Amino acid sequence: MEQKDLVVIGSGPGGYVAAIRAAQLGLSVAVVEKDPKFGGTCLHRGCIPTKALLHSAEVLDGVRSASKFGVRTEEPQVDLAEVHAYKRRVVDKNARGVEFLFKKNQIEGVHGFGRIAGPNQVVVSSVEGERTIDTENILIATGSVPRELPFAQSDGIRILNSDHALELETLPANIAILGAGAVGCEFASIFSSFGVQVALIELLPRILPIEDADVSAEVQRSFRKRGIRVLTDTKLGDIEKGGAGLLLKMEQNDQTSIVETELLLVAVGRAPVTDGLGLEALGIGLDRGYVEVDERMRTSVPNIYAIGDVVDTPWLAHVASAEGILSVETIAGYSGARPINYDRVPSCTYCEPEVGSVGLTEAEALSRGLDVETGKFPFSALGKASILGKTGGFVKVVRDTKYDELVGVHIVGPHATDLIAEACVALQAEATT
Repeated sequence: MEQKDLVVIGSGPGGYVAAIRAAQLGLSVAVVEKDPKFGGTCLHRGCIPTKALLHSAEVLDGVRSASKFGVRTEEPQVDLAEVHAYKRRVVDKNARGVEFLFKKNQIEGVHGFGRIAGPNQVVVSSVEGERTIDTENILIATGSVPRELPFAQSDGIRILNSDHALELETLPANIAILGAGAVGCEFASIFSSFGVQVALIELLPRILPIEDADVSAEVQRSFRKRGIRVLTDTKLGDIEKGGAGLLLKMEQNDQTSIVETELLLVAVGRAPVTDGLGLEALGIGLDRGYVEVDERMRTSVPNIYAIGDVVDTPWLAHVASAEGILSVETIAGYSGARPINYDRVPSCTYCEPEVGSVGLTEAEALSRGLDVETGKFPFSALGKASILGKTGGFVKVVRDTKYDELVGVHIVGPHATDLIAEACVALQAEATT
């Protein structure tokens, strides 16, 4: 029987960051991972491979427009096999980095499926058999999987989820994407740059529905200018196989229409992974599948914590990392551990144009009863944007006039996902405008 101070189940950006911080604080740590490599969904099937494809798309668009800057090139083409090879190199390098950090911090990596057998015991099942680890504390960081719809179950052939979309061996002539959140918009941008005709379908009145309304409108205008067909306030009805693809029955404003497409990508969010962990037997509360936690990520069992996509907080890698650090600092009794202010968590969407935001949208600020004023600066008035040849977009700030405090910053346009970092500092410092 083995004894650890902490066992982490899941090695994504929540789990591995938590493990490293725990080791730095002097705890003995084991990380259990059911996949063959450490790094979790973010590294292998999420953020990192998607951003690699987005970078390939950005390079392709840059070459296409090179003549505007006095650089002559031949007509560029997409070599999808080489795109995937580049993506795999990026993923593999990052995976090796996680393994290196485990060794550097004397963290034991264990491959197999982890099940919580009791408040202080994790059983790991693998092809080599079962192994029991006794532990003072347990951290659940099992992440999420693409959410499935009962009427549009993914098959990896005609109906895809994001995992399938990352591994397509050939590009279709056209694709329909159901769901216009960050994932849907990023894939719409990738496929459009790669020369695929895209129809983006959203049930709600606007794309990127959690962003500020002005930002959503700007991205929608840009997408339509790029030739992406955007259908908002639209419900997907029946799906029929027809010809070389699918016939999608769409319902919009009491009108029905048919969208013909080779492939359908379902991008309607993610579902937490809790099956088989043994949570119910321990009396750990679940809400719609999410593990219930307090402000320090503690479950109803005192020494068991949960973080990342398995709890009902934003599906973001940096959120999972911050929650992981908070949980292990709480375990170690670190005096500097502070609960997370989710109002100050930045959100980034890496489509073209990019979106970066932090704090309250104008609508959220008004709903909280703040006396709100907004300001907006267009990139068209900025010399650097003219140099880049990307003059669309803007920076929008939201302030509470009572204290002249900055409560939200929303950027759409070139390098928005980099620029938003400065706004994060401003909000954290409770800056005035």
